[in-house]
Amino acid sequence: LKKKIKMPRGVTVKDVNSHEFVNAYSKYLKRSGKMNPPEWTNIAKTACYKELSPQDPDWFYVRTASLARKVYLRQNTGLGGFKKLYGSGARNGTKPRHHRNASGSVIRHALKQLTELGIIEVSNKGGRKITQKGQRELDGIAVSLVNK
Repeated sequence: LKKKIKMPRGVTVKDVNSHEFVNAYSKYLKRSGKMNPPEWTNIAKTACYKELSPQDPDWFYVRTASLARKVYLRQNTGLGGFKKLYGSGARNGTKPRHHRNASGSVIRHALKQLTELGIIEVSNKGGRKITQKGQRELDGIAVSLVNK
């Protein structure tokens, strides 16, 4: 007798843990070799209020995977929206924190890489949206996480 393996039906990015998904997709992007991070990623900061660049050498892959997930969840979001989303409170010593946006250059380069891979495209309403190929790829990663 053959056992039927139950495949989860309709598993999407929304059904899996975001941290696990971003880690799995960033590893996939690095393994595939299709994406080339810019040369300046080892010295760049992710925001003006940061003191140091990220400690993880693969941080650009992680940011790109996170952006792909955000585009999947929030269609038609532009660069300014992502800068605000990835921004945080800047420390002002004894004064209160104030929100500062993240680096636009990092986000712009990650979005360009995703566009070249065919994962996202520019929306006619403004911002970026996920392509059919991109949705299929991201959902495939989500299914592989559920099957683990």
